[in-house]
Amino acid sequence: MSRHADRLVTAARLVARCVRGLEPALGTEILRTGSATVDWIGHREVGFRTSTDHGTSRGDSDDGEVRLRTADDVFLLALRRKDIGPHKSDLTALAEMARAVDLARLARERGARGGPPGFGGIEVSASFLGRRTYNRYDIEDAVGRVLAERAGVPYHARRHGDPAPPGHSGWRLTLDGEHATLLLRLARRPAHRRAYKNATIAGTLHPPVAAAMAQAAELRPGQRVLDPCCGAGTLLIEAHHTVPGTTLLGFDLDPAARRAARQNAGPLPVAVEHGDAGALPVADRSIDRVLCNPPWGAQVDAGGRLAGHPERWWRELARVLTDEGRAIVLLPEARGLGHALALGLAPVHVQQLGLFGSRPLLVRLERQRERGHTRVRREVEDKGRMRPHTVRTTPAQES
Repeated sequence: MSRHADRLVTAARLVARCVRGLEPALGTEILRTGSATVDWIGHREVGFRTSTDHGTSRGDSDDGEVRLRTADDVFLLALRRKDIGPHKSDLTALAEMARAVDLARLARERGARGGPPGFGGIEVSASFLGRRTYNRYDIEDAVGRVLAERAGVPYHARRHGDPAPPGHSGWRLTLDGEHATLLLRLARRPAHRRAYKNATIAGTLHPPVAAAMAQAAELRPGQRVLDPCCGAGTLLIEAHHTVPGTTLLGFDLDPAARRAARQNAGPLPVAVEHGDAGALPVADRSIDRVLCNPPWGAQVDAGGRLAGHPERWWRELARVLTDEGRAIVLLPEARGLGHALALGLAPVHVQQLGLFGSRPLLVRLERQRERGHTRVRREVEDKGRMRPHTVRTTPAQES
């Protein structure tokens, strides 16, 4: 290891972790707080600093911690060093890293930002990129045992799959080929665990992804926002937390889904009704924004008029959107966008995500305007996947 490898990196005080592909959205959300600066954007993480003692508190936080809605979790940066290497013998460097952590400073900073006092116990979750001769549990044990011994608290090994007892502090260690980064969770629970999410159903959407979709919609108070396949209501609830004051409408054929959505929404102004996404009970050109994770058969099969006829979903989408409307949808693949283009809906941005082993596309669609006001270029990779891009032009730029 080089002489620079032991240097403590202090430029970033906080690190937010996210779903693969949401790093730009997370970085943008951090900057929009107005009290933070971004230091780096890496694989599934954004390092940043805040200008206030209590960070960027947002949303439905129950203990004052940093709350970024597109983040899976938010951590204090404990230590960052050069990646240790691929061999099992290199794990000794992780133990040395754990011995160098300033536990007293971390406890003070977490308490100042509203986090729980002390450590209670130690639990470490690890991940790495590239081939190694050790596994994630070897990494966790190498760090966790040293931290627990230094703090004088129990260490909970994740190797056997048992949940940690209450009160254990959550640590995260990542090896990305360049850096070894050790983090301490700021809050009692991960940021993706929303307080409102009391009811769930098959295919329910990951809340940070729903938040990213709501933010991509660029909502404004007074707009009518529709989810034609609302499931447990996650998208509409995240839309409310993103921009309060919109009219939120959700339809679903499944009574269990409607019950879950109403339970999760609670007192929020979310209207959930029985409805078929293939024949929506709303007027033409009456919806400003559509947010949807359609049931294309990955976890939930399409029902009603959509069964065997996915083009009806696109037809209804085109019918209900206003001339200035926008739709943010999550699709399993790009092929279905042919229906959208045929109906005058242009995919102006396509972003691929990594979500629980799948690679869905987050797509923003707008109406194709006349006289060339909007031009869309589709770029397709060798395997038929759209590359993330945004291509927009004004009339003055048209040739």
